[in-house]
Amino acid sequence: MRQFFLAFLLYWAVLPALHAQIQESFSDGDHIQNPIWQGDTGFFRVNAAGQLQSQGLAVTGTVLHLATGNGLAVATQWEFYVQLGFATSSGNLAEVYLVSDTPDLKGNLQGYFVRLGDTEDEVSLYRKDGSTVTKIINGPDKALATSDHKVWVKVTRTTTHDWTLELDRTGTRQSYEVQGTVQDARYTTSAYAGVLFKYSQANAERFYFDDFTIKDLGGISLVSAVAIGPRVLELTFSGPILEKEAINAANYRLNGKEAPMKADWQAATPQSVKLQFDQEFETGTNQIEVLKITNTQGTITEKLTGAFSYSPSAQPGDVRVTEIYADLNPLVDLPAAEFIELYNRSDKTFNLKGWRSSDATAASGTFPDYLLKPGAYVIVCAAADTALYRPIGPVIGLATFPSLNDSGDDVEIFNATGQLIDFVRYNASWYGEAEKKNGGWSLELKDVNSSCAGASQWTASVDRRGGTPGQVNSVREVDQMPPTLRQTVAISPDKILLTFNEPLDSMQAAQVTHFTVSSGISVQQVRVLAPDYREVELVLSASLQENMRYTVTVQNLTDCAGNKLAPQGQTVLLPATPQKGEVVINEILFNPRPGGVDFVEIVNRSTKYLNLQNWKLANRSSDGALAGARVLTPQNFLLAPGGYLVLTPDSATLFREYPTGHADRFKEMAAMPSYPDEAGSVVLLLPDETIMDEVRYQSSQHFKLIRDPEGISLERISLAGPSLPENFHSAATQVKATPGYENSQSREKMGAAGKLTLQPKTITPDGDGIDDALLLQFKLPQAGFVASVTIFDAHGRFIRKLSANTLLGAESVLQWDGLTDAGSKAAIGYYVVLVELFNLQGQKEVLKETAVVGGRF
Repeated sequence: MRQFFLAFLLYWAVLPALHAQIQESFSDGDHIQNPIWQGDTGFFRVNAAGQLQSQGLAVTGTVLHLATGNGLAVATQWEFYVQLGFATSSGNLAEVYLVSDTPDLKGNLQGYFVRLGDTEDEVSLYRKDGSTVTKIINGPDKALATSDHKVWVKVTRTTTHDWTLELDRTGTRQSYEVQGTVQDARYTTSAYAGVLFKYSQANAERFYFDDFTIKDLGGISLVSAVAIGPRVLELTFSGPILEKEAINAANYRLNGKEAPMKADWQAATPQSVKLQFDQEFETGTNQIEVLKITNTQGTITEKLTGAFSYSPSAQPGDVRVTEIYADLNPLVDLPAAEFIELYNRSDKTFNLKGWRSSDATAASGTFPDYLLKPGAYVIVCAAADTALYRPIGPVIGLATFPSLNDSGDDVEIFNATGQLIDFVRYNASWYGEAEKKNGGWSLELKDVNSSCAGASQWTASVDRRGGTPGQVNSVREVDQMPPTLRQTVAISPDKILLTFNEPLDSMQAAQVTHFTVSSGISVQQVRVLAPDYREVELVLSASLQENMRYTVTVQNLTDCAGNKLAPQGQTVLLPATPQKGEVVINEILFNPRPGGVDFVEIVNRSTKYLNLQNWKLANRSSDGALAGARVLTPQNFLLAPGGYLVLTPDSATLFREYPTGHADRFKEMAAMPSYPDEAGSVVLLLPDETIMDEVRYQSSQHFKLIRDPEGISLERISLAGPSLPENFHSAATQVKATPGYENSQSREKMGAAGKLTLQPKTITPDGDGIDDALLLQFKLPQAGFVASVTIFDAHGRFIRKLSANTLLGAESVLQWDGLTDAGSKAAIGYYVVLVELFNLQGQKEVLKETAVVGGRF
């Protein structure tokens, strides 16, 4: 039978006469306030007679519960009136709890109670030890033999723990009869008192209670013992005590053996004593014994005992998040419910009550009472999902469990004081395997005893079920490799940022003695950057000079696993301020083959080292406005003079398509702007969206004799030349593209002796990447000249109108691809390039040069 309980807990107040007195007559008609009751308040009322009356559901087994606090346990008298309007039985009875260490009278507790009813229809006194119930005063049978009972009950306990149970069956409070006596000193402290009853359907409104009184009979009792530190215990007594006995450390014993090193009593709080011990308390339940104490009336009380629980305060790293199950589908063989797993890597037992778990959105859930022992794992999930995980391992259910995002999220664990104990910022890339990244597998910490954090410490579970909740992880790798210095960047004239491949011991790494900088520059301060501790910022005593090389040396650093780094040095330069046109767009693949990807190659054609952090790629919308800007990289990234960088959404696919490419120069972007196959604009922007370079392209720029331009890039011909269509040509058909290295069509500008220079003098327009096009390079006195360019053969016959009234700059480039006006390849032979120049000031000039169209044999 399902049993339901009513817990009515009595009010406790300390009177000026230094005796505790509790009395509740319900004369105010209120069963919510004065005292404050908690629980099933809606199932009770104060009736016209001024009694608390049940009005529960008319269902056998209905649960009712009310609660408040009480602290009297020794030298105490309890008295109350009970009316039961039915014949008692094992299914219809009441239990009045006199002493309890918990408000949950339905569960395991330590204390004493009076039972009215049961199969013997008696009134008896019981002791409860956890889940074990022992009858210590057996009242006479048939004391409640009728079908309607109006009784008074009185229980007295002396300072020597002698109990007396009395019953008045006349309901007048004038005819008490002793039901029995006993001596029992097991529990001498109390936090609560109350009533528990169970009933069948017909008796839902037949329980009445009134005139509850709890008296302090004098003497001193130990009300509470509370650990306020790992070695300090505060004792609270039922009244003021004398200083002489209170400060005598010999009057106290911890766990039956240890006396405190000091006992502190203050006149401002004469009922309290603080005991300080040499050793830290044992985790769990401890016992304190007061051998002798004296109250202000001179009454001596001996052998008071009390119990208190102690749970040490966890420090960061003592408890680790060791497993995360965020992406459920498709399921493998784990329950369809998210969880995290905690592991206690310390040698202490922690009570997780009041701890919190939160995510990146600050959503948080609070832990219930739970002891996490050394070396133990526990599954943490939503309260509604605990039944799914209970067969697998120990589990804690949170009423609010922060949702775990599939793509990545923060998992934060705080102790009851709000201190951060562990932090994990995971993302989907940590799985390491594309198949497991899709869902159904947990992430596991490789070394649960390491203080290391970050992506290098996590990977997908290899257990066939998809994870190991509440158990030892399937992946166990102990880090034995020292850290490595990956990158050194000057982020400002007086700051250098060092990036390592794994987290460092942050305390040790913060010491300036581990770092030196050449040229006599000293390190003034070191900051190890949270939360990953992979980056170290050095604050310098003097400013670095742009483009000057310095050497940073690092030594004696250790990672979080204790592995020591061998001395390492790296060159660092202060990046220069970029100027427009110093980095140019060098190659564009906008029409990849099926299954391929776009790419944009940029080149630093300056003599400076430039930091590309937060630079962007963009395009232009149909109205010409900048659009689709995407950050190249949020990290510091130096591009050396002459350095190449290939930007693509998928490095692996690009290298598969172009295996001769320099993959070490590929930079993968999470997303790139759209570059349509027919025409578009590629725009390179500085962080403030100032244009560094821009190239407009069209598919018609491809060499006309190429049958299928898919997968063929447009390459800049002259790196030093302008970013105009005339300076771009299809890549050689043999390679199709040259990502990360010199263009197949590259031809550096020669110093022009005159106004017009042709390069090369002989072209072979066959798409092989060698001399495919003729460049016409102009060097004019000033901008503003208009050019008309015509190609003739050696017999003076018209071959191609290359340009008509093209506006030139002071330095310009035009291109002839070796084709006639009809689109066919010009025959092998000599050709005349005739250029007619004029400007608005009336200046006119005719330039004429010869070139050769050759062929391969």
